[in-house]
Amino acid sequence: MTSRTAIFGAPNEKGDESEKLVELFKNRAELKKEFAELRKEQFRLQQRVKEQQGSTARVTQKLEHLESLLIDPEWADTVVVFYQLRALNRRCQRKLAKFAEQLKQQRERRQQDGQLEGWQQGLDRDAAGLQQQIGEHGMQVQQLEDQLGAERQRLDTMSGLAKVLKGRAASGKLDKLTVQLADAQRVEQELLLKLDGIQNRKPPDTQGLGIAEKRSINFMIIAFAQQLYLQFRDGRLVSLVKESGDKSVGAINYGNKVDCDVLRALIVKQAESVEKITDFADILQRRAGMIAEHAVFKENNDVVPIPGTVATVFAIDANGVVREKDANLLGENYWELSNVLSR
Repeated sequence: MTSRTAIFGAPNEKGDESEKLVELFKNRAELKKEFAELRKEQFRLQQRVKEQQGSTARVTQKLEHLESLLIDPEWADTVVVFYQLRALNRRCQRKLAKFAEQLKQQRERRQQDGQLEGWQQGLDRDAAGLQQQIGEHGMQVQQLEDQLGAERQRLDTMSGLAKVLKGRAASGKLDKLTVQLADAQRVEQELLLKLDGIQNRKPPDTQGLGIAEKRSINFMIIAFAQQLYLQFRDGRLVSLVKESGDKSVGAINYGNKVDCDVLRALIVKQAESVEKITDFADILQRRAGMIAEHAVFKENNDVVPIPGTVATVFAIDANGVVREKDANLLGENYWELSNVLSR
């Protein structure tokens, strides 16, 4: 018994040990891989913590700066004016962005409707042509069915002698008509399947707006931005509103309390004016046309014009009289104009 174990048991034990060793190396490799992933995740989280700490420190610094301005009598009124100007600037931005988005959606729907209408007209035209073929072919099938029925009845009514003399010819004609009818019915079925395929066609994927359409949209958006600009009767105020979006609080001093009170009154009045913009589609279309006449593009496939070529603001009064004013709204990015243009 001992000798048999020595002969057969030893190799099995060595095999088990080898398998355990291989498994151990596999587990070790997996653990190293998981450890590397954990270190990578730890590093990423540490970076996020540092970034968050940096953001928190910047916000804290801004708040402390704002507090120092608000407790300073020379700056308190200026701070209020600054944020009122910034709020008006953002109101203009939202109004322009809303107009741009609605215009883009309108043009996209119009193009999609036009493409689907053309596709539907083609489908209706193909279906109508096939339906005409089916109708004409159906009449041929009906004629063959009538002939076949008549021949069967004639064969059934033949007398004994006539059936002997003419029966073979009548049966041959009957067979021929049966084959013709089967062929006609097969063709009819094929036409019906073809019609079903046409009627079940899926509409094609609609294509995006082309260069010309995107340019047209951008001219209208620029025209609307000009309208917002023209709502400001005070040239200094519109510059201050634009400036409030580019600079931080404390970078501008608007003067003493009297000066700030005057500005606050203008801001309130201007905010009401901006909200009272009504339907002026005709004027907008005309202004967009004049912008398009002057617009120049760097490349043939560009859709955003060179800012300097659309730097003329066109004011159109109720009588249609046009006055021009230099103001590079696109170049100076009034109302975040460059961000809402179609690309």
